Amino acid sequence: MDFLRQALVGGSAAICNIAIHALIMTLVIQAAQTASALRVSHRSVYIAGVMIAVVSVLMAAHAIEVLVWATIYAIVGAAPEGSGLVYFAFVNYTTLGYGDITPVAQWQLLGPITAMNGILLFGWSTAVIFEVLRRSLELSPAANKH
Repeated sequence: MDFLRQALVGGSAAICNIAIHALIMTLVIQAAQTASALRVSHRSVYIAGVMIAVVSVLMAAHAIEVLVWATIYAIVGAAPEGSGLVYFAFVNYTTLGYGDITPVAQWQLLGPITAMNGILLFGWSTAVIFEVLRRSLELSPAANKH
């Protein structure tokens, strides 16, 4: 029963983060498509601007997703009293794993579930960053001047 409770709580948080990520990814892709219609004279400025915006938005999305995990940790009491929950969530989400804060025994599976969620969402972000860069290089003004 303990495993099931942790899986349900962790799975719910992960699905919430997947939904956040999907929404942000949709917005990022739409914004990148809109930017591709802009006429600019400097290819490097165009590409740098698009990439800075995309990566900044994705970093903000990941920070929000860490806050979701920190909130879950607070609700269920997953960390020892007085622990920095946002820090603990960041360490788990990024798979950094300092080990200076460990979860209470009845919630010890939330850390690995958080890490799995973070790894998958970072991979998804990396794929989108690469695709936006690829399309920006294809669609940049200098690429069309052959």
